[in-house]
Amino acid sequence: MSKLILITGGARSGKSDYAQKRAEDISGNRFFVATCPLIDPEMDDRISRHKIARQGLNWQTIEEELDLCTTLKSLPKSSVCLVDCLTLWVNNLMYHAKLTNNTFGEDEMQIKAQELATLGGNFNGTLICVSNEVGMGIVPDNAAGRHYRDLVGKTNRIIAKAANEVILVSCGLPLFLKEANTAHS
Repeated sequence: MSKLILITGGARSGKSDYAQKRAEDISGNRFFVATCPLIDPEMDDRISRHKIARQGLNWQTIEEELDLCTTLKSLPKSSVCLVDCLTLWVNNLMYHAKLTNNTFGEDEMQIKAQELATLGGNFNGTLICVSNEVGMGIVPDNAAGRHYRDLVGKTNRIIAKAANEVILVSCGLPLFLKEANTAHS
């Protein structure tokens, strides 16, 4: 049986900790799909701390910055998969498009996010996606920042619509925006 859960919140809100605990409460093979690129020593330290937090808890880590759907399709049945995070995935897609001189706008993001949402609805197990809620803060002062914010917002809406559950974590507390019995509303 498939289950798609979206966990969102602000930076350092506790969403990743909550997502990990939710995943660990579910039986099955556990996979952590990390979308964070290695970019500097501070980020390397963050990644190391996250790996340490999963040690001894039967997690298998997969690092995938761009092609989430192919990675998810390769997982065994009845898996529990935690994707952390969609926010960095959007960043990576934008960055890759820029490097290859391609455009990456709302149409391209909608296709990618809808593909992930459809896969999540058919995933043979539980798929938990973590994403930042970036639209509640200051409006970015540059076009690239606003474009990024818009793409993350679009992605979150698409995944939330398809999800069985949507949880907003604020101050370490989960707020249930959509519960399993109200799926696809």
